[in-house]
Amino acid sequence: MEDPELLGFEHMGLDPRLLQAVTDLGWSRPTLIQEKAIPLALEGKDLLARARTGSGKTAAYAIPMLQLLLHRKATGPAVGQAVRGLVLVPTKELARQARSMIQQLAAYCSRDIRVANVSAAEDSASQRAVLMEKPDIVVGTPSRILNHLQQDNLKLRDSLELLVVDEADLLFSFGFEEELKSLLCHLPRIYQAFLMSATFNEDVQALKELVLHNPVTLKLQESQLPGPDQLQQFQVVCETEEDKFLLLYALLKLSLIRGKALLFVNTLERSYRLRLFLEQFSIPACVLNGELPLRSRCHIISQFNQGLYDCVIATDAEVLGPPVKGRGKHRGKGPKGDRASDPEAGVARGIDFHHVCAVLNFDLPLTPEAYIHRAGRTARANNPGVVLTFVLPTEQSRLGKIEELLSGENGATALLPYQFRMEEIEGFRYRCRDAMRSVTKQAIREARLKEIKEELLHSEKLKTYFEDNPRDLQLLRHDLPLHPAVVKPHLGNVPEYLGSRMDWRMVSVV
Repeated sequence: MEDPELLGFEHMGLDPRLLQAVTDLGWSRPTLIQEKAIPLALEGKDLLARARTGSGKTAAYAIPMLQLLLHRKATGPAVGQAVRGLVLVPTKELARQARSMIQQLAAYCSRDIRVANVSAAEDSASQRAVLMEKPDIVVGTPSRILNHLQQDNLKLRDSLELLVVDEADLLFSFGFEEELKSLLCHLPRIYQAFLMSATFNEDVQALKELVLHNPVTLKLQESQLPGPDQLQQFQVVCETEEDKFLLLYALLKLSLIRGKALLFVNTLERSYRLRLFLEQFSIPACVLNGELPLRSRCHIISQFNQGLYDCVIATDAEVLGPPVKGRGKHRGKGPKGDRASDPEAGVARGIDFHHVCAVLNFDLPLTPEAYIHRAGRTARANNPGVVLTFVLPTEQSRLGKIEELLSGENGATALLPYQFRMEEIEGFRYRCRDAMRSVTKQAIREARLKEIKEELLHSEKLKTYFEDNPRDLQLLRHDLPLHPAVVKPHLGNVPEYLGSRMDWRMVSVV
């Protein structure tokens, strides 16, 4: 039953064109962050808002930004076209996603509001041409925005009215502190600003001092993740690293996980180790790798959302951008095995994966916050979801910190023991060992190099071709076998004598 006290979009004084776009998106009621933030933003107040991943933060700032710009054009004095809105995000993928959402909301006023994304470094020339036309809203990462400001492609000092810093708690951890401070020197003294974040930490407090003026703080009384009726969270203790691989094989090969799944690991090297391991059993998966071109990464996400494959292996922002202040020039030098990763390419936060049924933490997240952001990829928009976390005995202290954060919200145990009898899959252990032996360090290096070469070819040389032949782009898949390791065909099938011994009453994840 709907809450009669909830403020509807139709009661916020929005332009009819925005209301029509909201209706087309299927949003009958605003989310909590939208209900609280939009009216305050329309009153001209600066906002510091905390709301969990997937709560509708993008629309919470995009709707008032569009409304204010439309109102100014309709009622204000006639002035020249200029950039009046700036949206800063920590990654290229988030920039692309933010621009897409703003464009959807501006679908019925596209003649009046133009939006540009300038986050991709390889498109500098075309971006310069776009900026010369002075779009109303510009979206980008701090480094790219600063670059255009320094080259005089973008001028904001006399025109900017609205500044949005989205995923604010990630900007400093991605090493953007110096760029952001330099960028602020190019802005006017007076402007309205919104800081949107999933968490409030020291970095957000520092940004608050730099950006906001007498802000209203919205620290909404909602848990950072959906409740247990929507999101089920389990832990399973694996005695050894081999047990983790064995359990994952059983879950995927025996279809105990149904639907689309995200597999999180802590390093890029682990991503390819896991993919090559699954290839041994003819289980298709693709790696969302920060070394790949932006076009390839976005294409992987798009095909996953379209249902072309069900399993994506990824690292998260804590790996790609360790939360160490003052990194500046050293941004992107992550853990061993990830040095080449694009520092502006993270997936644990904000990226909109559609209809993810399960998140598997194959590696325990490095921080409680990283767990929150990984888990936020599922159970979105009132859909159910499951998070299953593999834990080694040596990781109990780190698990305790995650449980402390989760239980602190409602006092209940959030990570329930996963009822799975490992002895039921002992018959598969020899197959698991056989596959693990085949995935050598040399095979991993070759796999990474092979995929990068292939994706660069697809991304650069075939870019124009795919623009003219979009149907052929759909045939380009990212989960095809890499085969640098010796693949033994017999491992791709489950022998009947093993399958008949299984107790199929084992609890299914989804």
